[in-house]
Amino acid sequence: MLRQLKIDPEFQSKIPPLTFEELNLLETNILEEGRILSPLIVWNGLIVDGHNRFAILKNHPEIKYTVLEKEFDNRYEAIVWICKNQLGRRNLKPEQFKYLLGQQYEAEKLATNFNGNRFTSGDETRCGQNVHTYKPERTAERIARENNTNERYVRRAGQFSKGVDAAEEVSPGIKQEILTGSIKPTERAVAAIAKASLEERPALVAELCKPKEQKKAGKKEKVVSPKIETKATETEALKDVGPTELLAEPLSEPAVPAPVKIDNKQLLEIAASRYHAKRRATGSDMLCEIEVAADNLKQRWEQTFQYYPDLFTEPDNRAAVAKIAQSLMDYLKEVEERTE
Repeated sequence: MLRQLKIDPEFQSKIPPLTFEELNLLETNILEEGRILSPLIVWNGLIVDGHNRFAILKNHPEIKYTVLEKEFDNRYEAIVWICKNQLGRRNLKPEQFKYLLGQQYEAEKLATNFNGNRFTSGDETRCGQNVHTYKPERTAERIARENNTNERYVRRAGQFSKGVDAAEEVSPGIKQEILTGSIKPTERAVAAIAKASLEERPALVAELCKPKEQKKAGKKEKVVSPKIETKATETEALKDVGPTELLAEPLSEPAVPAPVKIDNKQLLEIAASRYHAKRRATGSDMLCEIEVAADNLKQRWEQTFQYYPDLFTEPDNRAAVAKIAQSLMDYLKEVEERTE
């Protein structure tokens, strides 16, 4: 049965990964118990919950386990279930919560295209006297209610989650950096990546990795527009005057503010402060890209080795891994020589 189960990369990507310490603790607890208490949740042979337990099982096939089959009409419904299940965890970081909420929102919209909106309240299909006055609950509105937030936050979370995925396509591994809080870009900066063209995305991703000090240094100082000073009108001056004095002296016309004189140089400075020209990313901007890529390589290799231990136990697999590793070391040697 274990060999028939498979990992779907998209499903797995929705689940916040455990740290090395958390994974070791989980494995220790399972080995001490001698069995896996929580069942592996699967759909059509694909794991939707229990990826870490599945990895431990592959290393310890003698451990007892159970499998629970779930029914979904399509993979988007499966993603919705995964996100809801993960949102029930209490140890989510704010970025992880926002990402999962956004992924649920986007998946529900896609699932609706397949089967109609199956996620709205059951009252939507009711019959009766008031059927024509009933207003169906919108997806974002319902998700907000279920998670004690507001509809606007849910929609923003959807944009944020798409930005995270777009950044991950440009720089594999940066998703983990964002969701764990290792880097703290603004929500707007992350969402902008998904909206940008493919050519613009690398520079935007590089900007996410910059420390705040560098971001501030790169911004131009804003030119403060001159304030328009006006003289107080006689009407305003009369606010503190008693009624007898008001009758004794007639009101005069309010003073007209003197025109503000701004020369052409000031106008150009003000206009320049509002315009920021786009620029291409430089080598220094992309250093973080190389660093993240290197970290991601190590992380993905270790994860693959953990899920598939036969890469080292099977002679053919072991030889293939050695060949790939040697090719990589040759390339890194060339890079090292360029830096000398």
